[in-house]
Formats: sequence, C-alpha cells, structure tokens
Amino acid sequence: MTVFEDRREAGRALAQAVAAHGPVEPMVMALPRGGVPVGYEVADSLKCPLDVLLVRKLGLPGQPELAMGAIAEGGIVIRNHDVIDLADVGKAEFDAVAAAEAQILGTHVSRFRDPHPPIAPAGHTVLIVDDGLATGSTALAGVAAMHHKGALEVWVCVPVAPQETVAKMAEVADRVVVLSTPRPFLAVGVWYRNFAQTSDEEVRSLLANSRLR
Repeated sequence: MTVFEDRREAGRALAQAVAAHGPVEPMVMALPRGGVPVGYEVADSLKCPLDVLLVRKLGLPGQPELAMGAIAEGGIVIRNHDVIDLADVGKAEFDAVAAAEAQILGTHVSRFRDPHPPIAPAGHTVLIVDDGLATGSTALAGVAAMHHKGALEVWVCVPVAPQETVAKMAEVADRVVVLSTPRPFLAVGVWYRNFAQTSDEEVRSLLANSRLR
C-alpha cells in the first residue's frame, strides 16, 4: 500500500498519472487547505492555471465530522440523503447548518482569492484536486459547481481514496484519477508520513507563486 511522504510528493506522483490521460486545456481547482499543495504540483507539472475551489462540508449536528452534505460557490448544495434519513435531520436543521457554512465560505473567498477573480472554467478540463477523499461530499459539490459553470470536462484527481468513494465519484465526474485505493481505508492522513495541517499562509503563497509562472 502506498504511503506518501507529504502532499507535495503526492502531487508530483498524481501529476504524472493525470498527464498520462492527456487532459485538454487543463486547469486545477484545488480544495483548500490540504488540496492546494497537491494541486500546485499538478498545475506546475502540466503548466496550467491553479485556483481554489471553495466548498464546505455540512456536518451532521452533534457529529460534525460526518458529512450530511456540502455547499460550493454559486449556490450549489449537495445532500447525502443516506446520512440525513438515518439521523432524521429535518429541513430546518439542514438549512441552518448550510446557512452557517455559507457564511464561512464567504470569508474564505476573501481570505484565499481576493483581489484576484476566480478563473472561469468554461472551455477547460477542470481537475478537482485534494489530498484525498473520505466520503467525497465536498468533491461532489465541486463537480456540480464546475459543471454548472460550463467546464469542458470535470475530473476528480486525488492521491488516495476508498474504493466505494471512487465508484461514487465515477457516477458524476468525467474521469476519476486515484493513485491508491487501500482497504481498509481508515483515514486520509494514515497514508501520509507528514500530514501536518496546511496553513492559510501556505495556501496564499502557493496561489501567488502559481500566478507568477
């Protein structure tokens, strides 16, 4: 089973796998924070634009680590009906969590992107990149957002993910590129020797460096 040294190493390996599929007019949309170091390496290798894809997981009340859905820029809302039904979450309760996360999403726009406008995905093969997937709720929201904004194709590209999540992604994305699908999966961080939290400053620095290429 593959264990990556850190996100940058994983990104370089992922870049080779993505390049082998020959994406047309690629651009990388990385999920902050941890997806940005991975996405930077992919964008650097492919010589293509890098931007952040701003999404927020909607955590189950009382169990915030369990996703009952996700939101993305542009008013995209994804619901995990299995979790919602199992936990008996009502519409008002769901909407309250979504509204709170939407406020946080708004702060992330100014934190990570201002003063630069978002890169338009129309005509591009959008590569949604993260350091790994667990349930995949945020990536699903990202796929919907990029299709909504007119992307030529939307690919989900990650170093590691469970097989069942990969199958779920394949139903909505045009292509899924994953380096490792370990079983048991456990958690994304298990498959990195260095999984230190990515800071806001590192995200901003990588985005700035990418714009200078």
